[in-house]
Amino acid sequence: MDIAIDRDGHSTLVAAVVAAVERAIDERRLTPGARLPSIRRFAEAQGLSKSTVVEAYDRLVAAGRAVSRPGSGFTVAAAPRLPVEPGPVVDRDIDPSWVMRQSLELDPSVPKPGCGWLPSEWLEEAGIRRALRAVARDPAARLVDYGPPLGHAGLRRQIAIRLGERGIAVEPSRVLLTAGASAAVDLVLRRLVEPGDTVFVDDPCYYNFRAKLKLHRARVVGIPFHPDGPDLEVFEREAAALRPKLYLTNSGPHNPTGGRIGPATAHRLLNLAGRYDFAVIEDDVFADFEGRPSPRMAALDGLTRVVHVGSFSKTLSSAIRLGWIAARPELIEDLTEAKLATSFTNDDLAAQVIHRLLADGSYRRHVEGLRRRIAEARGRVVRSLERVGLVPRSGAEEGIFVWAELPEGVEAGEISKRAAAAGIVFAPGNVFSPSLSAGRFLRFNVAQSGDPRVWAFLREALEGVR
Repeated sequence: MDIAIDRDGHSTLVAAVVAAVERAIDERRLTPGARLPSIRRFAEAQGLSKSTVVEAYDRLVAAGRAVSRPGSGFTVAAAPRLPVEPGPVVDRDIDPSWVMRQSLELDPSVPKPGCGWLPSEWLEEAGIRRALRAVARDPAARLVDYGPPLGHAGLRRQIAIRLGERGIAVEPSRVLLTAGASAAVDLVLRRLVEPGDTVFVDDPCYYNFRAKLKLHRARVVGIPFHPDGPDLEVFEREAAALRPKLYLTNSGPHNPTGGRIGPATAHRLLNLAGRYDFAVIEDDVFADFEGRPSPRMAALDGLTRVVHVGSFSKTLSSAIRLGWIAARPELIEDLTEAKLATSFTNDDLAAQVIHRLLADGSYRRHVEGLRRRIAEARGRVVRSLERVGLVPRSGAEEGIFVWAELPEGVEAGEISKRAAAAGIVFAPGNVFSPSLSAGRFLRFNVAQSGDPRVWAFLREALEGVR
């Protein structure tokens, strides 16, 4: 069988050999069950090294195009019957899962003003590649072993330093690394919440809080959230009646409203936590988008009742799933046991990469640039919202989210379904609202709202309504 190798059209000789054999299979010059030339004969006929042919054949086996049989060489594999990858389901009830699936399943080129992360080109890919190379060259780096139970010591030290800059005094021994902030929240819920327990959330709140609490079979009670925090009168009345086990929130910038819990509100919340004996999870994943840090309940409380959670997924890379928990020592001990039982450890290689970015100052420079870029995008998005007839209701001027109100009589859910059919992903208000009282709101990610198709759709959808 003559297999012609195109040596100029591929990055390596191995890739050229793989492509040539696959082309012969696709053109039926090599049929299922046919033997491939032996490694020695193929190498001699093509003027290649045996190692090149070995690697090419190994790649063909890994791709399911060839089969290796000891003593019999390599044969062409039977044509696989691959299942069709299902596309996202547009016509279904709009709930937290709907938004997550739309955001993750649709093509990256689809505008996603409703998603919760930055565009990939805004993230620190070059720095991550540089740090990966540095870790790979370091003979002391841990590349194949499990990490320690608490996580990489150097990274925990860096996190403790950064928390101290926000007024949260914590030793590295009170910082536990996890597989992202979502895993951190889930771990805390496992230890603090039993099925049927009452948990307070903001109304509106991050939609994955609702999805996660549903999995834990908790009773979810939403407290109206204003630009400076939850409605304290409602909070106290409900706390006296329901005795919550936990309050789960973002201090700031708040998801989805963009607001922040102010100092007076934070103090009163902690007083209520003491009076009614509930814990607080303070999810702070958007902290680095904030140039002027608002007070953190963890700082005011000294991590007595407050559990502080963060991650690098929003600022650095969504692919690097690494977060942390800062809490009182005995809770960290319990959470470490739960972590070992459920996930055993976190990604120690990722921890070493992030540690290098923090230690050499790259991360600090990166987030300073991000804040400037987000501020510029925020101004553009607010102006665009006003031009098409939406009213921004965010309570702060920082962060990536703008909470915007649609004109009277326009439902965000219907707008979002129509947008999904047109290939645009919005985040309608009621996916964030336990009481389903945000039907006229949309959450906009200012970093993901620059595509002209977003505003063209909204102009057409709202034409004649204003």
